Amino acid sequence: MDQSSREHTIRMDRFHSWHPFTQMLDWMASDPLVIERGEGAYLTDAEGRSYLDANSTIWTNLHGHRRKEINRAVGDQLEKIAHVSYLGLAHGPGAELAARLARLAGNGTSLQRVFFSDDGSTAVEAALKIAYEAARRLKGDPSPKFLSIANAYHGDSVGAVSLGQIPAFHDSFGGLLFPVDKVMNPSCYRCPFNGARYEKGISSTVTRKCQWQCLEQIDDACRRREKEHGRSYAGFFVEPLIQGVAGMVVQPEGWLSRACEIVRSHDGWIILDEVMTGFGRTGPTFAFQKAEVMPDILCLAKGLTGGYLPMAATLCSEEIFGAFLGTYEEMRTFFHGHSYTANPLGCAAAQASLDLLEGPHDGAHRSWQAEMLTKCLAPLWDIPIVGDIRQCGLTAGIELVRNPETREAFDWREKAGVRVCEKLRDFGVLTRPIGNIIVIMLPYCSAEREFTLLQQSLVHAIGDFYQEWKESGLNNSARK
Repeated sequence: MDQSSREHTIRMDRFHSWHPFTQMLDWMASDPLVIERGEGAYLTDAEGRSYLDANSTIWTNLHGHRRKEINRAVGDQLEKIAHVSYLGLAHGPGAELAARLARLAGNGTSLQRVFFSDDGSTAVEAALKIAYEAARRLKGDPSPKFLSIANAYHGDSVGAVSLGQIPAFHDSFGGLLFPVDKVMNPSCYRCPFNGARYEKGISSTVTRKCQWQCLEQIDDACRRREKEHGRSYAGFFVEPLIQGVAGMVVQPEGWLSRACEIVRSHDGWIILDEVMTGFGRTGPTFAFQKAEVMPDILCLAKGLTGGYLPMAATLCSEEIFGAFLGTYEEMRTFFHGHSYTANPLGCAAAQASLDLLEGPHDGAHRSWQAEMLTKCLAPLWDIPIVGDIRQCGLTAGIELVRNPETREAFDWREKAGVRVCEKLRDFGVLTRPIGNIIVIMLPYCSAEREFTLLQQSLVHAIGDFYQEWKESGLNNSARK
């Protein structure tokens, strides 16, 4: 892209675009990075500079950009048809993908039914409505209610936001939302009961001092619901193994399986949001497989098409599906849908992505990458402002703090995460922070050289920010 084209793009963007999760006053005063193309693990801007895509294009791109296998699959489908309605019609790409997802997620028996939609929010929205109506019909619950955990994020549609528990994102929409009960999340690093081990160089985790109060809260909430309403929650929504937007909060080993056991003992359904964790991010194909639990409803999106096209899926058991079966006049239909449900191009991309996931980017390859990521992040413990490093498979979060001994957080005015990511860009690495947490999630095509570049860039960027912060006097003034 020549300079005049780049300037034209920026000008049109400033006057007409509204970017998600972006303070546009700051954006319009900045000189934005204009991405023109991608190849493998790298993105290239309009001026020809390349950057390592260190958050997989907001957690969507599994195998790298411009994968010839996915390109070919989408191209072949284009020769047949780009889109056809799934309302009252069937097509091969949709049927084949549904069957494959059912096999991968439930061995073809536990999660047999697949409802396609557009993105993570719509996958959760469908799950919510399915669970709500199924609870009324199968459990006789006249007013089903749901439980989620603190700092939960399940998307941005109204139902998904109601399930969310992040004040900064969700409080302003409170008047639109329905009530969902909340219990504490298992955030060991910031556990209010201080039951986690903290030692520099070792990620926070539970110790013998921990009494699993986070699990007790789930049982207490279920019992309280039963006492007050005669029945417990219709379902428990949770991101398995790691909460992404909460700050890459890794759940301690055993928490998920115990939490699910508690909810099931109170006749609640387990509804897992694997929009981020699905398709190998935590190690196995799905995070719940690592925890050895089986959900009643499963939400998938992001990596489903390998980061090529917007597509999502909500899987459920045959029992829940059965709640919507009846004669035409009984009106038991699931009255919910999307114009682009089961888009054939998305289905083709998803099939090619799954081929790669079961082929060159299989579990053994991802296990090697997880080991490389652990080694890559290890030197960061030597930087004084690195408070915690949380990793689950191929996902990681680096939490920056003012004081690692007290775990005092950086003030929002200091923009610690933002400033470190700006420095990373100068070193040829792109990612986006969550507050003071630096998120790392590389595409599966990343090799040793990408991990080396990532390590060197993180060490320099965080180290440089620390030196500037220490010398600026902000380390004292922000406390005032």
